[in-house]
Formats: sequence, C-alpha cells, structure tokens
Amino acid sequence: MKEEVQKAIDLIRPGLQADGGDVELVDVSADGIVKVKLTGACRGCPMSQMTLKMGIEKAIKKQIPSIKEVIAV
Repeated sequence: MKEEVQKAIDLIRPGLQADGGDVELVDVSADGIVKVKLTGACRGCPMSQMTLKMGIEKAIKKQIPSIKEVIAV
C-alpha cells in the first residue's frame, strides 16, 4: 500500500512545490494511517493544517479509499 500512497502524493506534489513547499511520505500503518512530513514553505505556513486535510488527505483518500487519516509528523 505504501507504493500506492507514494503515487498519490506524487500527483499532488507539483502543486505544493509551486508554492515553495513539499510533502514527504514517512509511513503507512496497517490500519490505514498515513504519516507525512511537510517541508519547505508548508512547514511553517499557518494554512498547513488545511492543506494537509483538505488537499493531501482528500487526494490520497480519493485514490485509496481504505486510508483512514493523514497526519503530519
């Protein structure tokens, strides 16, 4: 499943990079929790939580419905 999640992240990565940010996949647990690390401009951005939930999490869940949650570590 980790490869599928990485592919989903790769689809949204260009949008984050266009704003000076990025996201790295840290881990995917067996119970469907994805851990990511926000980097660049995303790391300190006040809107990063919205980007995480409404952008990254939504895109990953659309590609892989079995994912329960995406969290930043």
